[in-house]
Amino acid sequence: MPLLAASSGDTGLPPFSPAAIFTEFNLVSLIALGLVVSASLYLYGVWRLRQRGDHWPGGRTAAFVAGGLGSIAAVSVTGIEAYDTTLISVHMVQHMVLSMVGPIFLALGAPTTLALRVLDKKPRKVLLKLLHSRYVRVLTFPLVAFGIFIANPFVLYFTGVYRLTLEHVWFHEFVHLHFIVTGCLFFWPLLGLDPLPNRWPYPGRALLMVLSVPFHTVLGLTIMQSKELLGGDWYPNLGLSWMDPHADQVTAGGILWAGGEIVSVTMLGILVVQWVRQSEREAKRIDRALDRQEAIAAGRPPEPDTQ
Repeated sequence: MPLLAASSGDTGLPPFSPAAIFTEFNLVSLIALGLVVSASLYLYGVWRLRQRGDHWPGGRTAAFVAGGLGSIAAVSVTGIEAYDTTLISVHMVQHMVLSMVGPIFLALGAPTTLALRVLDKKPRKVLLKLLHSRYVRVLTFPLVAFGIFIANPFVLYFTGVYRLTLEHVWFHEFVHLHFIVTGCLFFWPLLGLDPLPNRWPYPGRALLMVLSVPFHTVLGLTIMQSKELLGGDWYPNLGLSWMDPHADQVTAGGILWAGGEIVSVTMLGILVVQWVRQSEREAKRIDRALDRQEAIAAGRPPEPDTQ
């Protein structure tokens, strides 16, 4: 059913302001339900580990719940969601968070590792079998995930797909979920801490991140310079006196351009930190192995490995 109600409702919205983010909420949606379920399962897993005396880093919990689920909630149940079919610029902020910011933090939360540590033997085997299935291997292969991640916005904005998201509630929700999933497919093998079958060495991961930057730049500039409005006559037909659709589209393209570069540089920084830490751990392992060999050669008992 076309989103006629949403269209007429949008015309009654006041001009967008920071205050609107905290006054317009939509708590009844598939994403809102998914956020509650995901947070509950993750926190239950952390509680289970602590109940049996095992440690789980607080930083991972904060990354998954506050950074990942929190950022997704910030653009899907607040005033951002209320205005995402009214202002292209607001939609673009939502796009960036759902496809990039949220998935990065979700990956750093290592939910699959948590599940493997909490699940009983039989469910753990099922999860491991899924992780090593051909389907997952193909989707998480970095070049495949990179292609899907890059092609996704071009298909959305330069075909009739974007107009469908404005007209149909169910499709609008589906595209939001699609943003999150494609973002996770791209970032999980690059930045994630979970075990995956196709994890590339750090130089290859860094190269993919660098290659993703020009595509956001091209897409953002194309949207800024386009004479045709995304969504056709949808935005002019809203009849909002306080909004110029063409100027708003220029703002949206600038958000995509600048936001994509900022997020990509941040990702690269996270990757470098992970790379350095892995190198330090590897150096310590080598040092311990050499110390043991020297102790054995000198006839001394080797130092116990406490790592």
